[in-house]
Amino acid sequence: MGFLADALSRVKPSATIAMTQKARELKAKGVDVISLSVGEPDFDTPDHIKEAAIDAIRCGETKYPPVSGIVPLREAIVKKFKRENGLDYKASQTIVGTGGKHVIYNALLATLNPGDEVVIPRPYWVSYPEMVVLCGGTPVFVETDMAHDFKLQAEDLERAITPKTKWIILNSPSNPSGAAYSRDELKTVTDVLMRHPHVWVLTDDMYEHLTYGAFEFVTPAQVEPGLYERTLTMNGVSKAYAMTGWRIGYAAGPEPLIKAMDFVQGQQTSGASSISQWAAVAALDGTQKHLARFKEAFQERRDLVVSMLNQTSGLKCPTPEGAFYVYPSCAELIGRKTETGKTLETDEDFVTELLQAEGVAAVHGSAFGLGPNLRISYATSNMALEEACRRIQRFCGSLR
Repeated sequence: MGFLADALSRVKPSATIAMTQKARELKAKGVDVISLSVGEPDFDTPDHIKEAAIDAIRCGETKYPPVSGIVPLREAIVKKFKRENGLDYKASQTIVGTGGKHVIYNALLATLNPGDEVVIPRPYWVSYPEMVVLCGGTPVFVETDMAHDFKLQAEDLERAITPKTKWIILNSPSNPSGAAYSRDELKTVTDVLMRHPHVWVLTDDMYEHLTYGAFEFVTPAQVEPGLYERTLTMNGVSKAYAMTGWRIGYAAGPEPLIKAMDFVQGQQTSGASSISQWAAVAALDGTQKHLARFKEAFQERRDLVVSMLNQTSGLKCPTPEGAFYVYPSCAELIGRKTETGKTLETDEDFVTELLQAEGVAAVHGSAFGLGPNLRISYATSNMALEEACRRIQRFCGSLR
């Protein structure tokens, strides 16, 4: 269609959304499908947050909100960053968007010029490079590997930075690998960035509260205060509060950047849903008791899945520190044949055949820039995970 923008031809559709949709369609046809492709908690939004939304409706909080967010939410964001991350911001240094994706997109749209480069470690969340391309920038990928738990190494980052580098996007804990940077690991990265004052940091902390064992979460501007003036710290209520559908993301950073993002948002979507914003105030300011329950359940599921996958012929699965994903390698199975005679040439073949043969939906690692792997979300019940892992074991065992 000749009237569509050229940029669309450079952008790939979201593989995670595509696989989830495929699983939904098969389910609708009556196929017994276990979907491990979706990145959202299976828990319900805590009741006190729902009640805050209902109260907001009853109190008539249904008018257009300010573009950057309602004042009580921006103040709650300030308190959250101080309380949990030791970061001092003013309300004027915060912004609220319609989900974390919206916040990241607006930051890139407000700052990127043609030719500007954005450093993105692989594997990456599928939307990062596509958003960079849509905003006119150039993604520059830095490979990580399983030997380093899929964490960016300082020397690899150093090599990737050029005079054209404008941003680096960091995501810890990571979607898709679950890898999370300790303070010492993150310090090696921030030390490199301190040597390159033209590079800004966009940190996606969406999975902050989903870390396991004794792991202590840290964020770049907390580890290296010298980066404060060029760091946008993004977060949201989707994962920690089971509020994916409420669509609230937020960020804090230098005021000129926040003003530029506000300017973009004012001509784009205006303010996020007023009801969702009042719910988010209750999430950030209210009790955090549910977090311990979420973490305990997710850690139990992680341990179950890692154990069963590592007992599976041809799969190798590291134990991640956070989020609710595992990222096993299926390299040993590439080149093998299924019972129907199909040769698995790629990790995409692997997940496609797994869905057809056993009704288990996962996402191929190459969609996240690094394969042959697959991303499995363990944000579902223990019973479903056990059955899914048994089916994966059966499928892998059947390959010749």
